[in-house]
Amino acid sequence: MKYVEKASQVFLETGTKFPRSIIWAMGIIKFAAAKVNNNLGLLDDDTASVIMEISMDIAKGKYDDLMVVDVFQTGSGTGLNMNINEVISKIAREEYKIEIHPNDHVNMGQSSNDVVPTAIRVAVLYETQKKLVPAIESFIGKLKEVCYSFKGIVKPGRTHLRDALPVSIDMEFQAYLNSFSNTLNLIPQILKNISEVPIGGTAVGTGFNTHPDFPRKILIELNKITGLNLAHGVELSRGMRLITDLTTLSGILRTISLDLLRISQDIRLMYSGPLTGFGEIDIQQELPGSSMMPGKKNPVTVEAVMQAACQVIGLDYSNTLASTLGELELAMSFPLIGYNLILQILLVAEALNKFSQKVLSNIIVKKEHCRRLALKSPALITVVAPIIGYDNATKVAERMSKGLTLEDALKEIGLSDDKIKELLDKIMKTTPGFHL
Repeated sequence: MKYVEKASQVFLETGTKFPRSIIWAMGIIKFAAAKVNNNLGLLDDDTASVIMEISMDIAKGKYDDLMVVDVFQTGSGTGLNMNINEVISKIAREEYKIEIHPNDHVNMGQSSNDVVPTAIRVAVLYETQKKLVPAIESFIGKLKEVCYSFKGIVKPGRTHLRDALPVSIDMEFQAYLNSFSNTLNLIPQILKNISEVPIGGTAVGTGFNTHPDFPRKILIELNKITGLNLAHGVELSRGMRLITDLTTLSGILRTISLDLLRISQDIRLMYSGPLTGFGEIDIQQELPGSSMMPGKKNPVTVEAVMQAACQVIGLDYSNTLASTLGELELAMSFPLIGYNLILQILLVAEALNKFSQKVLSNIIVKKEHCRRLALKSPALITVVAPIIGYDNATKVAERMSKGLTLEDALKEIGLSDDKIKELLDKIMKTTPGFHL
């Protein structure tokens, strides 16, 4: 493998390898190209058959140990393309006893400039549809269950981490349900953009040096294999020159990660304690939280999710910078953004799945504790002042500052049990309107 041997001397050697889904995509592109070139009378049956068989083995992972080029290589991905081409040539010679040239035969009608951008988009589409979207949908479904289960459970609201008017727990989760649902709705359009691949454009998007029917026919073959509904855009060179479709998806993954960070922080606060924090919820788990303090339980899954979210946000910034690399006919960061995006998708999907399974499914609300905390909020004094008068409200405030609940403070200033119950029922409503 002459190119790969020389490439290892000039590319970086970090040990960072291309994700399995990108190698899969490269394999099926080589398969489809050989089949189309054979049908067009450009490759003989024996050569095409061997290329197709080895390509499909590559797609299935049989030769992953031979995919040795580093992600940090030439920006067009020529290193990856030639690694695949030369592996097919090597296996053909050693196992099938047939001479197949990596450029003349395997790369016929192709260029790294259209193959690699196409493969990355195919891999991104596949991982998004198979892993990311189902994970978001499952997460949204679990949030709906949480909202239903905790409906009407009142707790203290907090703004600036200071006591505020009461809210219900389902209101807090409903906000996240709405946000994640809105983000999910953004995905179909960007996937449509990503599905417009440049295969058939060869070096600069003109289709020079390939059969005029090759672009159309290879899309037909790729769609048979993947079911991804790949298409050509109005301008083939767009997918070679620009990666803003991919960076847009990266931005959506960043948005999901930001919401994951916020819901994680809220849950950590509600779970804090059990005796010296908020202590509003418990999370059933079996894993010890400390190697030193027996019985301590930490929000371990939440913290793992938060770290994954930070990684996704960092990779998004990398993608933003990468989108500026290149000029004129070629973007110069396909290997990097391909690696980053697949990692982002897998991180977000795993984070959402684990959060659903290990956190949202295991939350227990301490209902009475939440209600007691809500009744201790000094913000309630403002609500009752018009009913009991300013002077009485001041007395209530003084008692609540010493730790009494609103209910106990109202008893001390002489309100009857019936009047107190009437007041509390109105105060603890978390719906819009004038309740007093």
